Amino acid sequence: MILDILSWISIAIGAFFVLVGGIGIWRMPDLFSRMHPAGIIDTAGAGFLLLGLLLQSGDWLVSVKLVLIFVFLLFTSPVATHALAHAALLDGLKPWTRRRDKARDKDGEP
Repeated sequence: MILDILSWISIAIGAFFVLVGGIGIWRMPDLFSRMHPAGIIDTAGAGFLLLGLLLQSGDWLVSVKLVLIFVFLLFTSPVATHALAHAALLDGLKPWTRRRDKARDKDGEP
């Protein structure tokens, strides 16, 4: 009974982080800013969801697979984010700044 409650709390927290991260991706102005909420979804959201599933799993093989998925996410998420940012910088994409946004407003461009 306690294990079920902890599991559902963990799943609810994970769902909350996924929802907030999804809203963050939608609200951020550029690629570099959007990578932060995407990282929140990967680490916190998926981590809590996997923890909740781990608490629900009864089989040790399923538990090992869930732990391996989490370890895989911990290693691949920062590498993928770094590669994406590096490729964007090499392609010439500049990070968003408030100064550049104000200059665009003064010119009358949308």
